[in-house]
Amino acid sequence: MASRTGIALGTNVGNRLANLREARDLLVNLMPPGTNFKQSSIYQSEPVDCPPESPDFYNAVVEIDYVGKPHDLLKATQGIEWKLGRTSSAVRNTPRPIDLDILYFDHFVMDEDILTLPHPRLTDRRFVLKPLADIHPHLVLPGDETTVGEHLRKLDSGESEPILIQTVW
Repeated sequence: MASRTGIALGTNVGNRLANLREARDLLVNLMPPGTNFKQSSIYQSEPVDCPPESPDFYNAVVEIDYVGKPHDLLKATQGIEWKLGRTSSAVRNTPRPIDLDILYFDHFVMDEDILTLPHPRLTDRRFVLKPLADIHPHLVLPGDETTVGEHLRKLDSGESEPILIQTVW
């Protein structure tokens, strides 16, 4: 049976729109035939917790059906990142052509070194909450009691409001 899974996409190197499209298409290819996906608008946001002089990000969220385990999806998303040119770096949050983060995986709750679900900083990041609220404002994450939309309304992170770039992509 397929699990509904939310994945955040971010890019701040190269052709950001093309990077998001290619990553989205590769994520959709992971879905079983005949299933539907959702995608948010694309937003531009200032880098958070990145090295100085990092370029602005384009961010979006997609929700797909996935058949498999959370760790299988993690391996698949990491494979997509490498395919699209991401490299390892000793510097945390260095600029990159694509960053994929699993936000939630159905009702799974897990906290491991390599994977924590739901994503531990999801509700603290405007650049994630804003696009997620596009597709799921009433979503209540596992272990939470507050909707995504309410988290976004109450967020006081100091981040500037993401700029809408494109609704259809």
